[in-house]
Amino acid sequence: MSDPIKVVLVGKPNSGKSLLFNRLTGLHQKVANYPGVTVDVTSGAWGSYELVDFPGSYSMKPISAEEELAVLQFKTLLEAGHIHCVVCVLDATLLERSLTFGLQVAEEVGRYGYPIVFVLNMYDEIESNRLSIDVSGLSEEMGIPCLPISAKTGKGLSDLTKVVAARPMFVKLKSSMTAAELTQKFGFKANVFLKRMNHIDNIFLSSFLGAIFFLAIMFLIFQSIFTWALPLMDGTDAVIVWLGEVVGGWISEGFIHDFFQDAIIGGLGTFIVFVPQIFILTFIIGLLEDSGYLSRVAIICHRPLKFFGLSGKSFIPFLSGHACAIPAIYATRMIESKRVRFATMLTIPLISCSARLPIYSLFVVALIPRGDKLLGIFSLQGFAFFALYIFGYFVALLMSAIISRLASKNKFSNTPFIVELPAYRVPVVRPLLMRAFKSSWNFLSEAGPIIFVTSVVVWFLGYFPNGHGQLESSWLATMGHWLEPVLRPLGVDWRFGVAILTSFVAREVFVSTLGTLNGIGGAEENVGGLAHALNAGGLTLASGVALLLFYSIALQCVSTLATIKRETKSNWIPTALFVSYTLLAYILSIAAFAALSH
Repeated sequence: MSDPIKVVLVGKPNSGKSLLFNRLTGLHQKVANYPGVTVDVTSGAWGSYELVDFPGSYSMKPISAEEELAVLQFKTLLEAGHIHCVVCVLDATLLERSLTFGLQVAEEVGRYGYPIVFVLNMYDEIESNRLSIDVSGLSEEMGIPCLPISAKTGKGLSDLTKVVAARPMFVKLKSSMTAAELTQKFGFKANVFLKRMNHIDNIFLSSFLGAIFFLAIMFLIFQSIFTWALPLMDGTDAVIVWLGEVVGGWISEGFIHDFFQDAIIGGLGTFIVFVPQIFILTFIIGLLEDSGYLSRVAIICHRPLKFFGLSGKSFIPFLSGHACAIPAIYATRMIESKRVRFATMLTIPLISCSARLPIYSLFVVALIPRGDKLLGIFSLQGFAFFALYIFGYFVALLMSAIISRLASKNKFSNTPFIVELPAYRVPVVRPLLMRAFKSSWNFLSEAGPIIFVTSVVVWFLGYFPNGHGQLESSWLATMGHWLEPVLRPLGVDWRFGVAILTSFVAREVFVSTLGTLNGIGGAEENVGGLAHALNAGGLTLASGVALLLFYSIALQCVSTLATIKRETKSNWIPTALFVSYTLLAYILSIAAFAALSH
């Protein structure tokens, strides 16, 4: 069976290309990765054609590594043939900017003699502002069919279908006019869209009001990923537990029952529970991006972050990292510069995430009496939490500066910080939901199996040789005893070694494991009881601070490592990151213990 004839869809970011693609293909979509490149290309059935949607690019002469790959992939497909037509999406409200890119595409397509169609998207906004574009004159001047459409309302899509079916011939541009000259001759004279955008930017980018709106919006994002996702995560966890109880009830007590209940169901729970956070974060970032505000955030944050080898676009992944490193790592996809994205991604694990919170709570409660005050006013426990979070940022920024300077200039070339400010628009929900679903599925299908296998391995080590409820005499405990000489410089025994090993699956397991080994049931809800038991067992201030430092730096999360492996497509990078952060955490912990013990 021969491959379907392709219609290629290209356009700049924020031109409405993805919305048009979703309109034309519905749910009949798939993500491909063409040979030789690493850029995801979405394709879908559009009638008898295969509509191929390339990632947005600002120019056919790219400056970023991601754009370069997208353009290379587009040129490779042009050389391969079997193309029925190229559809170039232009933003009608920013005609000159769009035509600059469109003329470059037309020149490239003309080399191969393929037909091309320009669609002037968002034409509904032109009409609602009582403006007009001489579309027929523009088309005649260039020798390229131009169609006014609205991907939001669906207007003009039937005309697009007819024009593509007719396959108008095009060899080369008839006109030598520039984008600016074409816009001046055929476009609207008064650029009301830029004027309106400037009025709004006077607020959002101002020193005072802009800062207030920025903090409010960032607080909203933080709440959404840290608080609003919690009911969905709890619901997901409850469904998994219920499924385990139902199916487990059909299996008689013994190894098979324990394996299914704890290894299979428990292993699934360690990564499926993250899906709501990934979904919500992807959706909200999409809202900010499509509304036009995300570009403004990058400008606000760029100057302070540039000093550490980052860019303004690193801010939202860092902020998201407080909830969970996994969706935060996915959020780095918005960063065009490969060097900056690399530095941002590899330092996100240093941001204090929600999984560290139970560990922080345990040691803060154990080391600092509840009523102690700082300067007689502020809670000393609250200050300790604040200090831990600030310390995470400090180390992350320091490591970002080091990584960005050590990264190979050939492999991770930097790009200038260039942000095109799109017009403010009301986002369309459907494509954002589809993007969020796709991001969640990518995590489940690619990172999930690695996390699941690791969880099952840890379960086996904790189960054998004596079975359920015998963690103290398990192979995992034996490994804890092996680790005891390594942990002795921190002033702790083998029980902490076992807890550290189990926390590779999920950091918060550290608390429940210590609770089990100290005879404290429900340690997650009874942190005070476990803290009292640790104090009674001889936990010192020096040991507690050493462990806090260790957990604030060490990469004790197989889920994060699996996600980094997926995003970097490398086994070496997550391995090197795990080793380096663990060694750094261990060295600083030993230094802290030694300093506080004297």
